[in-house]
Amino acid sequence: MKTAETVALEKAIRWATRKTGVFGCYEVTIGFCGRERVDYMTYDTKGVFRCYEIKVSKADFHSAAAKSFVGHYNYYVLTRELYNQVKEEIPDWIGVYIGDYCAKKAKKQDLSGREYKMRRSVNGRSTEVSTLWVDMLKESMIRSLYRDSDKLIQTEDEQYISRLRSQIDKARTERDRESKKYLRLWKAVRKEFGDEKAWELIEKAEE
Repeated sequence: MKTAETVALEKAIRWATRKTGVFGCYEVTIGFCGRERVDYMTYDTKGVFRCYEIKVSKADFHSAAAKSFVGHYNYYVLTRELYNQVKEEIPDWIGVYIGDYCAKKAKKQDLSGREYKMRRSVNGRSTEVSTLWVDMLKESMIRSLYRDSDKLIQTEDEQYISRLRSQIDKARTERDRESKKYLRLWKAVRKEFGDEKAWELIEKAEE
């Protein structure tokens, strides 16, 4: 479960990077079935990748979890309080956002010629294959965007089903209420006029 501070920083960095020609995605898994995950990544029409690691506490900053600075430009997204506590520990090539404000610019990393290696089954054999790093980042982002769009579709479907179920429950409640009213009225008519007259009245009502 994400904290309110984490959610606030996620929204802030999305707002800060929301520009024409810039495409962003949360929680991008690096590589095919990779173990590293970038909290937020953007890709622009110039082919530049920017990676953002969101941290809300000193313990979070110092955690053993991998910090996936794998883009051309890499940033921490921090609260002001945390930034003041850890700014001396941040490498000079990593930038910093305090919410949606860029407090420290990142230095561009040269990814040209860098490759991503993995093992795949080729003709039934486990074989090491490699791809350009930037192509791997692009594939990773596409997979993560598809995951998010699929979640959105499922969520919308679940909400629609939930609304339908709510409507069905209301209809059932109304049906039960009307059935009870009908039974009370039927008993009252039979008591007042007898069974024969009661059935006669019902037949007339249905005509």
